[in-house]
Amino acid sequence: MELKEEIMSVLTQMRTQHAEAIAEAKKSGDTMTAEAKANIAAMNKKIDDLELKLNKQAIVLPGETKKVDEQKMAQKAAFFKWLRGGKREMEPAERKALVEDATGLVLMPEDLEAEIMRGLPALTPLRGLCRTRTTNRDKIRVRAMTEATVGWGKLETGGLLAESTLVPVDELLYVEDLYGLTKVGEDELMDTDANLQAYIADSFRIAIATAENTGFVVGTGHALQQPNGIAADATLLTGLTTGCGVAAVGTYGISWATDETVLINDILKAEYKLPAQYRNGAAWLWHPTTEYEARHLQAAGTGAYLWQPSLQVGMPNQFDGFPVYNSSDLHPTTTNAYGVDVIFGNFKEGYLILDRQGMALQRLDELYAEAGLVGFKVHFRVGGGL
Repeated sequence: MELKEEIMSVLTQMRTQHAEAIAEAKKSGDTMTAEAKANIAAMNKKIDDLELKLNKQAIVLPGETKKVDEQKMAQKAAFFKWLRGGKREMEPAERKALVEDATGLVLMPEDLEAEIMRGLPALTPLRGLCRTRTTNRDKIRVRAMTEATVGWGKLETGGLLAESTLVPVDELLYVEDLYGLTKVGEDELMDTDANLQAYIADSFRIAIATAENTGFVVGTGHALQQPNGIAADATLLTGLTTGCGVAAVGTYGISWATDETVLINDILKAEYKLPAQYRNGAAWLWHPTTEYEARHLQAAGTGAYLWQPSLQVGMPNQFDGFPVYNSSDLHPTTTNAYGVDVIFGNFKEGYLILDRQGMALQRLDELYAEAGLVGFKVHFRVGGGL
């Protein structure tokens, strides 16, 4: 452990020295060659990679491998012992091996948490569409700059240069607290560790996916301890009226007067309203009712259906060459005051999901005892925003 801390200290010093060298060069007016810049960038990348491996404890020093493996095995065995009978059934050594967070909740083993996370994209449309980032912080600062303006011409002709002012954009994305509940039968708790792990993973995956997708789509933001929903974004909603949409961070929204209204012209207009640089990789997000109604649109006179969705299993439907995904959280109903039926855009360019590692459980022994069930409340930290 001391050696790892020394390595981290050396890496920090190297990064500081690089930053000081660059600052000194800029201050003295020296121009760095392209080769020097490339060398500095490569060195910084190596430092980043080493720090990442150290933080993940991917670098295991000689003699530590067996110790780390034994510790993880003891933690996992203690976790499943706790699942079955709670702390009252555990020996002092097993309780000591149990990993808890600062609030006393029991942390899941890493492989169980990873199994849950791997299955979420199949249940949460936004996870497969958007960028995802893992963090160990409560919030991250998102920095960007407005785009520069360029123009054609020659200085010799006396033409005016295209001027632009780069305006920094500095916003915070927060990691919020998400709680889910599942109830496990006493018979399932007596099953083998492998079967119990699969059962727990499936149960919590469904509980988490349902709640987090609602947050990603219509979450009301950090003030109410929710993600910033993409369909609730103020820029997207500004000026959004029946039958028209507005672009916001690479997305375009559509709203109709009634739940059953589907206007093909509005859908096509959304494609061409979206700036061209965002269309490569763009996708549709529809409420299931919207897709159902679109499926029933027929040509006048012939009765032929205007849209034939994909019949290939495992592949998303496509409309005009763009994949179509469903989210029941869209729609102008009483539970969604935003009135957005359809969103079209490049979600990877426009939305970021934040995952904080470390799922924690609380065991509810008495609440469902009469039904022969044991309740487990999961605490998962996730956030998202534009």
